[in-house]
Amino acid sequence: MKKRQFLTLIFSLLVSIVAMGQQNPVHVSVQQKRVSPTEVDIIFAAKIASGWHVYSTGLPAGGPNSTVLRLDNAEGVSPVGKLTAHGKELNVFDKAFDMKLRYFENSVSFVQRYKITAKTYSIKGYLEYSTCNEEMCMPPMQVEFNFKGNGPASAPAAAPSDVEKKTTDAAVAAPAEAEGTAALSAMPADTTKNVTASTADSAASVAPAATSGTNDSDLWQPVIKELKAFNTAQNTDNASLWYIFFMGIVGGLVALLTPCVWPIIPMTVSFFLKRAKDDRKKGIRDAVTYGLSIIVIYMGLATIVTAAFGPQKLNELATNAPFNIFFFLLLAVFAFSFFGWFELRLPSSWGNAVDNKAAATTGLFSIFLMAFTLSLVSFSCTAPVVGLLLVQAATSGDWVAPAVGMFGFALALALPFTLFALFPSWLKQAPKSGSWMNMVKVVLGFVELAFSLKFLSVADLAYGWHILDRETFLSIWIALFALLGLYLIGKLKFPHDDPDQKAMPVPAIMLGLCSLAFSVYMLPGLWGAPCKAVSAFAPPINTQDFNLAPQTVHAQYTDYEEGMRAAAAAGKPVLVDFTGFGCVNCRKMEAAVWTDSRVAEKLMKDYVLISLYVDDKTPLKQPVEVKRPDGTMRTLRTVGDKWSYLEETKFGYLAQPFYVPLDNQGKPLNGSFSYKEDIPGYLDFLNKGLENYQAKR
Repeated sequence: MKKRQFLTLIFSLLVSIVAMGQQNPVHVSVQQKRVSPTEVDIIFAAKIASGWHVYSTGLPAGGPNSTVLRLDNAEGVSPVGKLTAHGKELNVFDKAFDMKLRYFENSVSFVQRYKITAKTYSIKGYLEYSTCNEEMCMPPMQVEFNFKGNGPASAPAAAPSDVEKKTTDAAVAAPAEAEGTAALSAMPADTTKNVTASTADSAASVAPAATSGTNDSDLWQPVIKELKAFNTAQNTDNASLWYIFFMGIVGGLVALLTPCVWPIIPMTVSFFLKRAKDDRKKGIRDAVTYGLSIIVIYMGLATIVTAAFGPQKLNELATNAPFNIFFFLLLAVFAFSFFGWFELRLPSSWGNAVDNKAAATTGLFSIFLMAFTLSLVSFSCTAPVVGLLLVQAATSGDWVAPAVGMFGFALALALPFTLFALFPSWLKQAPKSGSWMNMVKVVLGFVELAFSLKFLSVADLAYGWHILDRETFLSIWIALFALLGLYLIGKLKFPHDDPDQKAMPVPAIMLGLCSLAFSVYMLPGLWGAPCKAVSAFAPPINTQDFNLAPQTVHAQYTDYEEGMRAAAAAGKPVLVDFTGFGCVNCRKMEAAVWTDSRVAEKLMKDYVLISLYVDDKTPLKQPVEVKRPDGTMRTLRTVGDKWSYLEETKFGYLAQPFYVPLDNQGKPLNGSFSYKEDIPGYLDFLNKGLENYQAKR
């Protein structure tokens, strides 16, 4: 029964993770409030999910969409002032738009006051707002309202107001592209406002009629199941989990070479030999139990991390600024400790108390306490490795990743102890501790310091400090790996190094040359070279002020049906890019990933690129009322509304950036790709789509 409940809980958590991408992160309630006999307020109270923000009113042109109030009908009222926002407004410079942007987090209220000018009044319209987080943006969302009431008895009869069908706050309308304008003429003139029976029928009612022998309405048919199958296949290949498991093993092997762990091996083996003495079977059992205890301890640590943050929060850690600042400081402190500036260790009384308890206890519990003693004593050397591994695993987006990573780490750490306990004679052949262990600590310090900058970079981008733009990041990495190379070849010394060591070992010299070569490799990045080997760590290229060879990619089409017809005629697959004029992360992807020459070539030569702007304010010929997948009603008023509805109904997604490769019938060729500045991953995504397209022909 407990097992069934546990599986049910896990299934529910997985469903909630999947549902996150389709839910609106902002909940808005609307009400009218009579503030005087002749005045009424329309109040929109918004609760904003953690990590998201809603843009304010009156933003300058060329940036994200402002929050605006639009009226369909207003009788017996006139506006008093403009739409005002109440809340803690943040004013942050955004380099992607080269301007200061104002937005709200957690909560905000938007209020529009009206003066009642007639005996009765009616106000009908909608509030339109835009919301983003550090990884994606939602299409402009609408909150409709329709209020009526009575005015003063002495007021005249109601008459249509001059503000009817106009906005009460300036809207930032994006210019229409030529292809986008062509899309308007293709909209059916006889589209009705009747509620359709299904999502597929709703989509078909919005799609243009068949032309030139091509049934364009079929291109709107939902492919949510097919897309989900591709994404599931990609996620279940366990490539990322195998990578995390492998990194865990590497981390465990590195921890074994540190001065805190290696000297404990002979002490531990001696402990088990004394317990076994004449009983060989008991010695084998105790050694295996000891190894399993180490695995259990570190797996328990991973479980605590997962439980503390919750499965839905693991992916959010990747862009959480306070979290990243904390780990930057933590890794930097450990790095300086490895350099010998100071020494970090837990109170010796903790380790002694546990060690004494283990010696006085018999049975399996004493073995577990010995394993716990190892964890405590080796804390100062294993903690930075464990911390870095847990962060990488937790930010991978997979809730089991921390456990997988810790299993690999504990397995590598426990295996030598188990083997030495099983075969004590091997201990005589093991290398003795010495100056080489100090070298391992220093090298690990350089690596920790380099990786700490990645976490600082995330916080820097989140807060817009601009203290660690791409050229600054690369400059520090060039210096760090150059110093590491000089250390490994013996040209740089630390105070606690062995003064009698005259020559460095050959392996150290070889690694030093590799580190120096890596520094030289990064030098062209200061002038705009992509430096693909570090693209996953360095800030996006749009943060770099000096770029000698920028490469841009422009979509051939900004209309879905027209682009699909052109792709069919050319015999090419389609890459649909759901984007927005005000989508910050869309611009980051275009600057950091599309500028790569290999990506640009595939997008421009092998695919037909269709960019659909979900915030395009060009009005449709007439509003269209449709039913959303969740059963609620939605009115499509603009071209952007049409594209966001296409994304929601056809693909089951509602955020930008969002990329899907399609064949000429509108079927997915691969899984989807969202915001992730990963050039190799994006290339694999494009190549897989091309392979599947060729296989279908």
